[in-house]
Amino acid sequence: MPISAAAPDAGQCEARPSWRHRILFPQIRNALERWLARLARVRRIEILLSLVLAACVIRLWVMPLPSSFWTDEALTVFVVHHGGSHSSLDAAPQVPESIYYWLPRLADALFGASEVAYRVPSVLAMAFALFLVAGIAGRLIHHHAGWFAVFACLALRSINYAAADARPYALGFCIAAASVLFLIRWLDSARWRDAILFVVSASLLWRTHLVFWPFYLVFALYAAFRLVRHETGVRWRHAAAVLAVLSVSLAPVAAKSVSLLRQAHAHVVVAEPQARDLCYSLKFGLVLTCGIGALILSVAGRWRRPSPAVLGSSVALILAWWLCQPLGLFAFSWLTGNSLFVDRYLALSLPGAALAATAVAAFWIPSVYWKPLAALLGVGVLIALGQWREPWPTHNTFDWRTAAQLLNQHSLGPATPVICPSAFVEGKPPVWTPQYRLPGFLYAYLSVYPIRGKPYLFPYQSYAAAEGYGRELAGTVLPATTRFFIYGSSTDAHFWQGWFATQPQLAGWRSVRLLPSGGVDLVMFEKPPGAPR
Repeated sequence: MPISAAAPDAGQCEARPSWRHRILFPQIRNALERWLARLARVRRIEILLSLVLAACVIRLWVMPLPSSFWTDEALTVFVVHHGGSHSSLDAAPQVPESIYYWLPRLADALFGASEVAYRVPSVLAMAFALFLVAGIAGRLIHHHAGWFAVFACLALRSINYAAADARPYALGFCIAAASVLFLIRWLDSARWRDAILFVVSASLLWRTHLVFWPFYLVFALYAAFRLVRHETGVRWRHAAAVLAVLSVSLAPVAAKSVSLLRQAHAHVVVAEPQARDLCYSLKFGLVLTCGIGALILSVAGRWRRPSPAVLGSSVALILAWWLCQPLGLFAFSWLTGNSLFVDRYLALSLPGAALAATAVAAFWIPSVYWKPLAALLGVGVLIALGQWREPWPTHNTFDWRTAAQLLNQHSLGPATPVICPSAFVEGKPPVWTPQYRLPGFLYAYLSVYPIRGKPYLFPYQSYAAAEGYGRELAGTVLPATTRFFIYGSSTDAHFWQGWFATQPQLAGWRSVRLLPSGGVDLVMFEKPPGAPR
């Protein structure tokens, strides 16, 4: 049987005990009540909500689009231009295993390899994902809660980041939300059409990114919850048949994922997570802010509490969406020793956190105030996350484009030595060697933003392994020139700047950082005037 939302109430006020009058200033309380009541009576408040949403999307999603590709986005361009079967990708076979690359390939064919063209598909995918989340909130929580859930999603930085990122995560949001919606519709109606749509969409999710596997627990737990409680017209044998078809469709992806486990340690970029990392990933701050904020407004406005707010099946789905991805990756990281607890890998759970925040707020928000409070939340999101100190916000601190432009401006010519440490964790021996062939995945940003100089390739933070190569260059190549550069991540650039400064062959050389902030740095070494060649 279908999920029933909370019965709407009139939103009227009733008398409360006198302690509320003593705690809250009557003038503030009355002004707030009048303001919300006036806003609730605004005709076509959807227009106001649409304007606030448009402002958020423009500022948080659209304005960062022209900024530089960051490291992983440069890898997207590399895969599109050189193909997923390029020999250098043998070191990271999981990289091209995504249906996502069809989108940037299409964008590249239509509009070229610009930052905006590559990122627009993610903006569209995330916009549709939020549309789906709004519909899900209307089914699970309250028929007026969709706008509030959308702005709760926009309050999470990782959602806005994924929306402007030329990587598979926005598409993952969209497919996950579509799968959840079709699953709800199938369990509500028992129609085979919805079952087929659920299987098709759910079968695409793991194919979008191999790290999305914990999300399948959401489907299984929610379906089992409703079947056990007899809250659906779907019979057990029909559910088993649908889930069996889904499992068969995922078998090739599962086999591929298992085969990649043998080399998982080579792709680890973060340490094993701690309990505090898990707590942070669950975004309790958003849930508490929405819940406590709604409670305070309820007390201030003396609102009548809605009844009942969210039913059991809705709670089960929201909790599963919120918790399964982070808990699954947390457990995997600890059990295998190969940490996957990366923010972007966890982001698939964030709409669940936004729905949890909306569900908690639903205990206090009367029907008539859902849309006014959604507008208030949207304005708060725009103020808090708009990067207003920056006239034009950037997508990421890894500004490879500006670094390459500065290098080209100061370069002495194509023979100018450029020390280039790899920015990818796979860039270590034996995959890395000084003779690594370009173009290659370990230095994808060099093919996206070409430099005017001769690259000398160094590994990713394997400093001991590269010091011999560095001493060779310091004794032969570098003294023969008057200027050379170190071009890479800030961590690597700072290390090699200090290391080369201590080499006796380079005594007296002056070094200066040309890009002193952000994730990428460019260090220029210059020979002092009058020094022998």
